Amino acid sequence: MGPISFVKEYWRLMLLLIFVSFALVALFIPGGIMADDSYVDGESVNDNPTNLEYGLGLDGGTRISAPVIGMTAENIDAGAVDEETGTVDNERLTEIENTLYSNDEFDLDTGDARVSVDDNGEVHAEVFTDEVTEEQFAAALAEAGVEVDPDEGIRDGVTAETRAQMITTIQQKINAAGLDGGDAYESEQLGGQHYIVTEVPDMDPDELRELLSERGIVEVVAYYPEDDAGNHTNETVLEGSDIATVDPPRASERGSGYEVPVEVYSNAAPEFQSRMNDIGFTGEGQQMCQLSGGDDGVNFNHDGPQYCLLTVVDGEVIDAHSMGQNLAEPMAAGTWASDPSFVMGAPNQQQAQSLSVSLQSGALAAPLDFSQEQTYSLSPALADQFKLYSLLIGGLSVLTVSGMVFLRYRDVRVASPMILTAMAEVVILLGFAALIRMPLDLSHVAGFIAVVGTGVDDLIIIADEVMDEGDVSSQRVFESRFRKAFWIIGAAAATTIIAMSPLAVLSLGDLRGFAIITILGVLIGVLITRPAYGDILQRLLTDK
Repeated sequence: MGPISFVKEYWRLMLLLIFVSFALVALFIPGGIMADDSYVDGESVNDNPTNLEYGLGLDGGTRISAPVIGMTAENIDAGAVDEETGTVDNERLTEIENTLYSNDEFDLDTGDARVSVDDNGEVHAEVFTDEVTEEQFAAALAEAGVEVDPDEGIRDGVTAETRAQMITTIQQKINAAGLDGGDAYESEQLGGQHYIVTEVPDMDPDELRELLSERGIVEVVAYYPEDDAGNHTNETVLEGSDIATVDPPRASERGSGYEVPVEVYSNAAPEFQSRMNDIGFTGEGQQMCQLSGGDDGVNFNHDGPQYCLLTVVDGEVIDAHSMGQNLAEPMAAGTWASDPSFVMGAPNQQQAQSLSVSLQSGALAAPLDFSQEQTYSLSPALADQFKLYSLLIGGLSVLTVSGMVFLRYRDVRVASPMILTAMAEVVILLGFAALIRMPLDLSHVAGFIAVVGTGVDDLIIIADEVMDEGDVSSQRVFESRFRKAFWIIGAAAATTIIAMSPLAVLSLGDLRGFAIITILGVLIGVLITRPAYGDILQRLLTDK
């Protein structure tokens, strides 16, 4: 038999072997098919002999779901978008936003208001606080020349763009904090309310809640004399969005506290440099700060003029520094902007790490409402037990199915390929999960067990349909009976996929993982393993 004839004859079996081989590489070879170095980082190889990743149910950790605090006036008539050209008047958007901040009816902190334009050219105004009523929000917009009905034009919640930005920021926070395997995504509840879901392994609920409660709005504020009477003023001279790169925290060279080296974006550096020169920090203000930070913040009781650069996180002053000579001289000479780096201070290592994470991930657009949170937490020790029990249950299900198949046929030629084919289906599924780095959870384990059961059911249908009508005397007779069985299997597979699709699409928690594995198993079975089993059975039952 030539190579081409061999491929035509055995292509279904070859396809099965190819998929199994790729699955084994994805499962056991460090780096997998994609040659990802993160698989072989540190102790991961010793802890886990495979490339599989585990979710909270099998690895331990915490999941917190919480809605976003906020209120939105949608599609307002702001006069900021040209209807013909689509040009956006950013000055008009800033004017409306500033009006919200300067409103007398309520106080907004930095980052608590936003006016934006979506991809459809619609303008939305948002406030991220629960201390403002719809009437107050509408009145503040009216001061900016925007008329909104507080009953119909304003709703609770934030825009989809804000939620997407928050998910990205949370993921960056998780990565910046060194929490490998964490994830953040959006979930829509049955009542239409949107929740932000955050999952992090090896972290208890209090730690994760603390991480998510820090919005990470970082500012560098200049504190300097306003007049000769000793009054001082605050002025924001840098924001977190102006920081380009952040180095790891380190002990301060001053002998106390910690510092975070940063580099400023080239477009923001000249303005910062110019402002430091204008208000005297590079001249008489050098080394003129007697304020210092501590665990209780910064004490502003002082004598004489102070020129301090304050590190402010979420509205709280955590540290104060003077302008040193090494920074003042290049600023005064106008050369610092070409190499715009300096250090930001923090009183202790924990706050320095928090500052570093906030600078790297950016500010969280809005706070989460932890009064409506849904929390799931599992200790790593208990998760290890679940992992062991899942393995035992999986093995028991295989043995049980194998025993029933052998009792049913009492023919090794029929039963052995059936069990091996079903196991190959599970191996391919596990390899796919390792390839896409799907975190496996208890719901996925249930899906694998269901795949074994339904897969063997289909193989039994094939065997019964082929064998019950008498001996298989030729390939033509086998193909006729196999085709009839395959139509039954195909119809059952279509029914299963249709039934499971809503569970896979809707945000229904653990049911989603079960549905995804079941659908993937059905597809792999119909397209790969069932045809391969048919070829095996044909070789065993016919003369050819």
